[in-house]
Amino acid sequence: MENGSTKTTDMDDLKKNTIISEMKKYVQKFKAPDGSLYDGLPLQAVQKLASAFHLPTREVEGAALENKILPSRYSRNIGTIGFKGQARLLKSKVAVVGLGGLGGTAAELLARLGVGQIIALDAETFEESDLNRQLLATEENMGEEKTISAVKRAAKINSSVEVFPYQIRAGEKEFREILKGADVIIDALDTFSARLVLQKTAKDLKTPLVHGAIAGFVGEVTTIFPEDPGLDLIYGLSHKDEKGAEMSLGAPTATPAIVAALQVQEVVKVLLKIGKPLRNRLLFLDCETCSVEVIELKS
Repeated sequence: MENGSTKTTDMDDLKKNTIISEMKKYVQKFKAPDGSLYDGLPLQAVQKLASAFHLPTREVEGAALENKILPSRYSRNIGTIGFKGQARLLKSKVAVVGLGGLGGTAAELLARLGVGQIIALDAETFEESDLNRQLLATEENMGEEKTISAVKRAAKINSSVEVFPYQIRAGEKEFREILKGADVIIDALDTFSARLVLQKTAKDLKTPLVHGAIAGFVGEVTTIFPEDPGLDLIYGLSHKDEKGAEMSLGAPTATPAIVAALQVQEVVKVLLKIGKPLRNRLLFLDCETCSVEVIELKS
C-alpha cells in the first residue's frame, strides 16, 4: 500500500506551489545514462515531503514530474517513457487477473515501472509447486493468499503504488464490478473458460485486454481491443481444452517471466499510445529454438 493516505486528493494551486517550493530544497543534480544532467528527487525526499504535507507519495511524485523534477527511482525509465509518460503511468490503473507465473511477475514489473494503481485478483494460495516460477512465491509464504503477497511485495518495491487485492474466484458479475475503472487488463489466467469470461467483460467495459499464455518452452502474447475478435481468432469458437498443453509440458521458470515482460510492455504501449501494440497479431515464441514469430490474426 502507499505511504500516507490511500485516498487520492486534488491539490489546489497554492498547496502545489508550496510543495514545489519545498521540493526544490531537496533537488539534486543526477547524471543520466547518456551523460546529461537532470534535476532529481531522491526517494528519501519524496517520503519526507509526503509525510510533511500528509499526501500519498504518488501525489508528490506526480507534482515533481509536472515540474520537470524526476523522482530518481524512474531515472532509467525517462529516456523512453519521458516525463509526461511517467506521470501518466502514475495516474493509471491496471488490473492483473491471475497472480501465478505470469501475473505475479507482471504485478512486480508494473510496480517497478510506477503504475499508480494495480488491481490484483486471484483465488489461490501458494503451494510448493509454485516455487519454480512464481515471483511472489517464497519458502516463507507457503499457504498465504497470493493477493496479500502482491500487496506486501509492491509495498517493498514502490510506496507510490497502491494495490487493490481481491481474493476471489470471479465470474462475469465479479469481473465487471472489480475491473470497472481499469485502464488495461492483463489476462494471466490458466483456463480457457475463465479467459473467455474475462475477454467478454473487457469488451463490455470497453477496456483493452493483454492476453498471455505459456506451455513448456513456448508462449504467446496478443493485445485485444474491445472491438476485436480476440481469442476467437486464436483458438476458434469450438475450443474446449481448458488448460491446453501446459498440463503436459508444465511451466518451467523462464517462459512465464518472458511472456509476462512482453505483456507489461504491451500495457505501456497502450497506456502511453506509443509503438505498435500486438493488436490482431499474435506473438508466438519458442524458447527452445530461440524463435519468435508474429502471426497476423484474420477473421
